[in-house]
Formats: sequence, C-alpha cells, structure tokens
Amino acid sequence: MGRPHESVSLADTLFPVKEIPAIGIPQTVEDETQFGKEIDSTGYKFIVREDNGDILSCMTDEYRMISNRQVIDEIQPTLKKNGAEFKEAQVFGDGSRTQWTWLFPNTRIDVGGGDILNPEITIKNSYDGQWELSFMAGAFRIVCTNGLIIGTILDSKKNRHSIYNTNLDKISELIVDTVNKTSEVFNEDFPTLIETKVDSKSVPTVVKVLPQQAVEPFVRYCMGHDIKNYWDLLNAFTWVTSHALNRSHESTHKLEGKVYPLIRGMATAQA
Repeated sequence: MGRPHESVSLADTLFPVKEIPAIGIPQTVEDETQFGKEIDSTGYKFIVREDNGDILSCMTDEYRMISNRQVIDEIQPTLKKNGAEFKEAQVFGDGSRTQWTWLFPNTRIDVGGGDILNPEITIKNSYDGQWELSFMAGAFRIVCTNGLIIGTILDSKKNRHSIYNTNLDKISELIVDTVNKTSEVFNEDFPTLIETKVDSKSVPTVVKVLPQQAVEPFVRYCMGHDIKNYWDLLNAFTWVTSHALNRSHESTHKLEGKVYPLIRGMATAQA
C-alpha cells in the first residue's frame, strides 16, 4: 500500500527548498596529498526543506528541481483566467510529493440520473523523482444519492525534471492544453460512455486489474445494479474506490489512472 496523504492548505505546500551537494570522502586517490579530503563531485545532491531541515531526497546532478512555488506562480494566472477555483492540496512523503486540484464550477454537464459533473485539473510535482511534473484533466462527480465526491483521472501531460527537457516557460502551455482536454472529454468521452452498452467481457476485464480486496465489493455492486453502459461501469469502479479501498493512498490514485483509460478503451471499441 502507498503512504497515506495529508490534506493541507495551498500555502502549506509552498515551503522553501534548497539543493545541497552530496559531499564525499575518497578512500583511495593517486595523489596522496588529497587522501581523506572531502570532494564535491559525487554527482549527487540533497533536496532539503528549509523550514524544518528534512531531507526530501538525494538526486543526481542531472535532476533539475522545480519548486512548488515556481509551479504555483506559473499556473495560477492561467487557471484563474479560465475560471478555475482552488479545491484542495495533498502532500505525500513528508512533502516530497505534492498534488493540487482546481475545479471549474461554471462548467457543468448533466449525465442523467441526477449526476452532475464539473471538470477539474490535478497538478502533481515531486522532489524525489517519483512523480514527473504532470497535469491531469479530470471529472468532479457529485453523487446525489449519498453525497460522495469522486474524482476520475481522464488524461495527463507530463514534464520530466531534467536539465535537458525541463522548461518552465511551457508550463502555462501545458495547462491550456489540459483545460482544452477537459472540454474534449466532456464533449466526446462521456457521451460515448453513456451511449455504449457494455458487453459480457467488460466486468471480468475490470476485475482482472483490481486488487484482491476490491474484487468482491465490485462484483457485488455490479450484481446489485443495472450495469447497462460504460458510464454505469465507471460508476461501479468509483464506488469501489470510495468504499472498499483507501483513497488516501497513492496506490488507489494509480489504480484510478489505470482503470479509466481501460473502460474508455472498451467503450470506444464497442461504439
């Protein structure tokens, strides 16, 4: 299981960080006068929180740090211009990984049965290399029958932290592309999910990718509900993530990112 996250304010994610060279002491050198002296060419560096001194990671010199502050300063004007409102922030690994979500409350779609959707964007950044800087289009679903709020990752764009391909000037461009993707999803993906009937292989296909503890609740949900189309199948999966799994774990987030493309692919193939 992944480590649980901590929900924090936007300001709490903007803690200062710095890079510190990883100093080494060579065991043998050709020049005896240098034996035992510190060297600063180990090829590694520490990423350290300046507010509490915690070491977030040890990275190679090729890693280019992009601070949370840099990300937020770059994306906020574009998000506000497009009508987005800050929803929540989550940190993992004592701050080594951060996830922010913005909601677009003025864009709504009624998919029937009382389900109202709003698009959202989730941005991820990390200091330990586990996450690339990424921007994900998603849907914010309000389930009127039980008040649950469920987010589903729909599409993503990523930018690696490397001295070769990290360009902060492109972040706003990636955000605009992701905003445009939400419109595409609402106009193209969701109608396909709603209008396409599931075939007999769809439920078993989803079962194969679920963790063991989620299989029985998922099958039970499908047997107790009329799963007519792929939207219903997606609803079954999102119900399981909220009731049988812990949505505070990174493993559940990764599963969400895996299952939606699977369901979308099956719907597209059947359409």
